[in-house]
Amino acid sequence: MDVEIIELGRDRLPEVVELCRLSFDLPEDAAEASAVVVTVAERAAADRPVLRLGAVRDGALVGVLVGSLSAADPRLGHVDLVAVAPTERRQGVGGALLTEAESRLGALGAAEVLLAGNPPHYAWPGVDVRYTPAVCAAQRLGYRQDRTAWNMTAELSEGSAALRPTEAAEQRLAGRGVTVRRAASDDLPALAAFARSTFGGAWDGELAGSVGRPDAGVHLAERDGEILGFAAYGSARPSWFGPMGTAPAAEGSGIGGVLLRRCLRDQAAAGITAAQIGWVGPVPFYSNAAGARIERVFFLYRKAIKGA
Repeated sequence: MDVEIIELGRDRLPEVVELCRLSFDLPEDAAEASAVVVTVAERAAADRPVLRLGAVRDGALVGVLVGSLSAADPRLGHVDLVAVAPTERRQGVGGALLTEAESRLGALGAAEVLLAGNPPHYAWPGVDVRYTPAVCAAQRLGYRQDRTAWNMTAELSEGSAALRPTEAAEQRLAGRGVTVRRAASDDLPALAAFARSTFGGAWDGELAGSVGRPDAGVHLAERDGEILGFAAYGSARPSWFGPMGTAPAAEGSGIGGVLLRRCLRDQAAAGITAAQIGWVGPVPFYSNAAGARIERVFFLYRKAIKGA
């Protein structure tokens, strides 16, 4: 195979975006290629080691891979993005990129490589099952599927369940002393602390990527200065909703549905016609609150690195 695997500097990210735009088979991914690349190849570098590899033939970029170490567990390496030009598929380009990534992530201390989202900066939970060449490559290269994840889609057209008014529900909450509002930058420390103490994980990082950023935002509910819940959108991609969480003591109060629809209303106002609710847990909640349906399904893979 006459391609060379090289490291890519930030100066070549515009080429990466264009390659991804041409290589992502699903229109919703191609439309957000720039946001995907910025999230996993640039913003992620602020809190974890990021690997940017390119496959080059005669000076032209024909494939790209972005990988990283987990900020939570540096023994885990992640492949965050792989794209191969349509004319170059089934010629070993993707396999060569993955093999090189395994070697380099292993040299950084990883014992396993995951084809799975690396929060808080990720573009997909795993490999969309409709990207058949990627599924075939994962199996051929010895990755084993260990989990399945799914996204739900909320239609944001006029009259849809996702855009039902929230004013009456907000008035009822106000009668119980609960205020619902848009979060500002100075709310971030309290939001992050609430997310860490109540839910753990990397949601505080995703909140930091939503508050105050273009095409993103957070709404919160509070009573007497105490946060009871939050909902965010746009942390990784403008069309994606999440994360959201409600304090256990406030579950069933209607706070979650109000926060969700306030965010979806913002996304609709920005011209988004369908929101992706990423890496969904409570399917019935999103179905009832926003008429959302399961649409995207992802396989998550992992592989031990030899000698690690």
